[in-house]
Amino acid sequence: MALNPPNLNPIVAEVTARIVERSRETRSDYLSRMDAARDSGAGRAKLSCANWAHAFAGQTIADKLTAMDGSKPNIGVVTAYNDMLSAHQPFERFPDMIRKAVREVGATAQVAGGTPAMCDGVTQGRPGMELSLFSRDVIAMSTGVALTHDAFDAAMMLGVCDKIVPGLFMGALAFGHLPIVFAPAGPMPSGIPNAEKARIRAEYAQGLVDRPTLLASEIGSYHSPGTCTFYGTANSNQMMMELGGLHLPSTAFVHPETGLRDALTAAAARRTVELARTGESRMADVISEKSIVNMIVALLATGGSTNHAIHLVAMARAAGVLIDWTDMDQLSSVTPLLARVYPNGSADVNAFQAAGGVAFVARELAMAGNLHTDVVTVMGQGIEAYFQEPSLVNGELVWRDGVSETLDRDILRPASDPFQKDGGLRLVQGDLGRAVIKVSAVKPENRIVEAPAAVFETQEDALQAFKDGKLFRDVVLVLRFQGPRANGMPELHSLSPALSVIQDRGFKVAFVTDGRMSGASGKTPAAIHVSPEALAGGPLAHVRDGDIIRLDAEAGVLTTVGVLDLTARPLAVRSPANAHGASWGYGRDLFGAFRHVVTTAEEGATVCFAVPVRPGGHTDTPPHPNFVDRTVDA
Repeated sequence: MALNPPNLNPIVAEVTARIVERSRETRSDYLSRMDAARDSGAGRAKLSCANWAHAFAGQTIADKLTAMDGSKPNIGVVTAYNDMLSAHQPFERFPDMIRKAVREVGATAQVAGGTPAMCDGVTQGRPGMELSLFSRDVIAMSTGVALTHDAFDAAMMLGVCDKIVPGLFMGALAFGHLPIVFAPAGPMPSGIPNAEKARIRAEYAQGLVDRPTLLASEIGSYHSPGTCTFYGTANSNQMMMELGGLHLPSTAFVHPETGLRDALTAAAARRTVELARTGESRMADVISEKSIVNMIVALLATGGSTNHAIHLVAMARAAGVLIDWTDMDQLSSVTPLLARVYPNGSADVNAFQAAGGVAFVARELAMAGNLHTDVVTVMGQGIEAYFQEPSLVNGELVWRDGVSETLDRDILRPASDPFQKDGGLRLVQGDLGRAVIKVSAVKPENRIVEAPAAVFETQEDALQAFKDGKLFRDVVLVLRFQGPRANGMPELHSLSPALSVIQDRGFKVAFVTDGRMSGASGKTPAAIHVSPEALAGGPLAHVRDGDIIRLDAEAGVLTTVGVLDLTARPLAVRSPANAHGASWGYGRDLFGAFRHVVTTAEEGATVCFAVPVRPGGHTDTPPHPNFVDRTVDA
């Protein structure tokens, strides 16, 4: 389809220009390093004969002969396969499909390495959740280890879920002089309706149904290979990889173990070889300030995961691009909400795909002036290819234009008539710090809460207070010491059913935490990722039970409006609470160093880009203008 978009939205243009200026030094440094790596020549040409022999010692005779030619591309595959993640179980078959596809076009492919891939669905509410966010940086490092053999002309990344794709993305950008294609596995078929699942969870939280009933419901939801079908972090990843130009078009939500999925995987492998031969669309050029903005807009337009308020900052930093929550908030103000997918609606990603899917969203956003269309993708110049959908015709993969009109207005709408005029992700700030809140699933009447605080240091204590009936009142539940320094910043989704029950009883309720709520944060207002975190001197450490807190998502306010001890204002006059809890067991003791050097949530909560200090106190990177303590006196 020919593209003739209107002028770029002025706010999108303004935010992009600000990001470009802010990132001028770091982006220039990154591109210089990638240019130097590219100009040093193909990795295989630099390896000695002994190096090259080691690299292919375990390969087939045919692949050895191809490799000995010296001019044939070799594709490195980094896989996050394990068969405990339903979304990653299909990757067991992918390496063989990729090898076969590239052999057909005169190239070779090798699994360069694997990365860990933990499942947040298994570790929710468990000690292992405290390793979840840190696993992203471990995955980035593992990707670097895999590709550092320097024997590859291009690479493919196999990953889907929450921390895995951001980690692969960050690690791959360290080798951005290469073309790199991401190949997903797709969602599982739909299970029981999401509304039914939510109902049973709420009833279990109130003791109205037993554990076998809950387990039967959960098994009915998560029942086969493929991504979980709600629109959480994993599926948000896939939307962003497409609008960021790293997927083949419309491949995110095709089911695994189907002929179409296999054909798309093979096509991705052949496209990777083609890019290796031409040298086009290296990852350093695909991921730019403009493509990062496109990824943010895609996330906002579809009501995606709040986790990406953290991940995207770290992901962009890997390409030398500096973004912050103010950028996201301003982009959200002009991004129309086009999709209602659970937990922001009742439909799942399969229904979203059937209604028009990514191709519809991409075209609508581009034609509304919300996307940069002059970007580089793995398909070449421009974004038009992402308006297309794949299909199999007589066994052959063909591409066609996506639907021009939504097939279900309850799930997907055009930019001219969106569900709401903004993207629903907002910045809130005040004397408690800076935080983000997703309001796309929160009814307008629930977006402003002013109530006494109930303060907890562990989610177990908060849940026990709920079970004891102590929270059935207007309340702001404050859960602190959950930030990256304190305990790795776990998701706190186990509290969602309890918070929903309180709200459904007619009480005003809000959640405030320096932890994460996950991609499944839903109908209860939640100010999350509060920065600076309590353990790093953040104001949450000074809040006490009974202090009156106001969370106003409409005005962007998170503040105290009254404290019990009137002599203790501002909050910092008070002595801070002490953090407590284990930092050992379940692997947590292995990550002590991470907790000491991790950056703030608004800096991406990463150890990969913790700013090193040179002799004399100078840092390698100038401080980001928004990465400061913005607390103010009450």
